[in-house]
Amino acid sequence: MKTNVCYLGDCLEVMKGIEDKSINLTVTSPPYDNLRTYNGYTFNFEEIAKELYRITKDGGVVVWVVGDATIKGSETGTSFKQALYFKEIGFNLHDTMIWRKTNPVPQFPTIPRYTNDFEYMFILSKGKIKTFNCLTTKTKTAGKSINRNTKSAFSEQSADRPRDVITITKETKRLSNTWEIGVGSKNKEHPAIFPEKLAEDHILSWSNEGDTVLDPMAGSGTTLKMAKKNNRNYIGIEISKEYCEIIKERVGCEIIKLL
Repeated sequence: MKTNVCYLGDCLEVMKGIEDKSINLTVTSPPYDNLRTYNGYTFNFEEIAKELYRITKDGGVVVWVVGDATIKGSETGTSFKQALYFKEIGFNLHDTMIWRKTNPVPQFPTIPRYTNDFEYMFILSKGKIKTFNCLTTKTKTAGKSINRNTKSAFSEQSADRPRDVITITKETKRLSNTWEIGVGSKNKEHPAIFPEKLAEDHILSWSNEGDTVLDPMAGSGTTLKMAKKNNRNYIGIEISKEYCEIIKERVGCEIIKLL
């Protein structure tokens, strides 16, 4: 299948034309429950999940960003059901990451709930992950000398180890699996634009230059834009003609009409 384009069509039908084990990474955020309207379109989750498994390379990754609606005072649990189904069809649930929104929509004061400020980012792998480019952040105490000879540290030392242990804090440390990123901008054309940093950091983490990145529900094209920026090949699929116009403008790619 041609890369560096976006296909206008139903993602389930378009994915049937993608070769087996040809996609290194999928980064997507599907419409879930009733939290996101998607121009009236619906999608067949189970069949889409099966197609994703088929087209993902051995060692490849699917990043599935999703949340839950609250209906009649109870969260739906759809996110967990989807994660468990992915496991059922063969994916490994490699990591359950959290996207903590730094600018969430405040909860209505009349509702007895705390403000929801996160979504799940399920990292699903097809077998053992082949690519992991670890992202790091600066350590707050970088270069500081620390005496590890505390009671708790000393109790863990064997008798033949020196009691005075001085370490120098490293300049950087590995990111945690909770990422704090602001919600993407919204406009009248698209209700929930994916944050560019979130898509980019996943692309950098789980793929290399020249790999192929897929977003089967491309929305406004953020995953495609970040894949292009970081020298990855990309395939987008979007069922909404209106959203494809946004993708064409943001990414500058060809739109292939299959509807």
